[in-house]
Order: sequence, then C-alpha cells, then structure tokens
Amino acid sequence: MTKKLAVKPSAPPLQAAKAPIVSSAHLVSPRSAEMSEFEFGLIVAGNAFERWVAHCMSAAGLKDLMPLDVLVLHHVTHRARDKRLADICFIMNVEDTHLINYSLKKLQNLGVVVSRKSGKDVTYAATELGRQYVERYRAIRESCLINALNADDALNRDIGELARLLRLLSGIYDQAARSAASL
Repeated sequence: MTKKLAVKPSAPPLQAAKAPIVSSAHLVSPRSAEMSEFEFGLIVAGNAFERWVAHCMSAAGLKDLMPLDVLVLHHVTHRARDKRLADICFIMNVEDTHLINYSLKKLQNLGVVVSRKSGKDVTYAATELGRQYVERYRAIRESCLINALNADDALNRDIGELARLLRLLSGIYDQAARSAASL
C-alpha cells in the first residue's frame, strides 16, 4: 500500500511593495513620494560614495583621510591649475570654508598639496607626490569600480542623465535652502 503525501498549498508569490522606500515616512508628500525615495537613495548612495573614496585612497597609500580630504585633493589636482580656497568651496558647493581649509592644511602636512602666495591670494596645487597618489587612486578606481560597473552605451547614457538630474536637483535644493533661511 502506497502512502499519499499531503501537498500543502503553496504560498502566494511575494508582491513587490507598493509603498515608497524612504527613510522618513513622515516627510512623504502626496505630491511627490518619489522625492522622498530620491532623498533616501541619496543618503545611502552618498554614504557609500564617501566610504568608497576613503577606502580607494587608503588602498592607493594615503591612509586616514576623510572623504572630504580625498575630494579636495582630487579637485586641487584637477586640470593642474592652482586653486584658491574660495574657488574650491564654490566648485564643491561647500559653504563652510573652514572645512575645506582644514582639509587643505591636512593635505599640506602630508606633502600632497602645496600653497603659494600670489599677490593677495593664496593658491593651492597638488605636489608630485599628490599627483602620484591620485594616479594610483585612478588605477584602483578603474580596476575596482569601473570594471565592476561593466557599463555599455545605454548604461553610460543613463548615468549621464542621472548626473544631469543631480545637478538640477542640487540647484533646487540650494534655492529651497535660501527660501527656508529667509523664513
């Protein structure tokens, strides 16, 4: 006599959540839940990006730098032109000059940035050592990040569109910050 196995009814398939994925449900606007989703994505991506730049520069040989220090070094190295503190702050959209100044001092103490007096202005540039670290960073970035991305033309177009939207939204956030400051 064969024994019949009881078959349990299968569970219904999991349905994708319809609710937006946000960090602060109390801020979700009925006019744009997507904005709250974007902000959560920005928080997560921003933290991942900061962790990435610090670890990549550490792998390149410059240890114990904060993400802002790494970004300042990259900007000072950009196009091999001397930069003023005000210009670095403006391009990086950093209001507090003390933060950038602190990074510049830290980078000077490491010998990767040098300052020069030019009339009334002080300018900053990467040293040869600084450029070598940046070049190592670039090679590690290519190996670990760009190779993992494995982007085709379509993905590169999407990334370019995302970059355009981020610049647009940063302007909107800046304008909203000015509006809020005047309340």
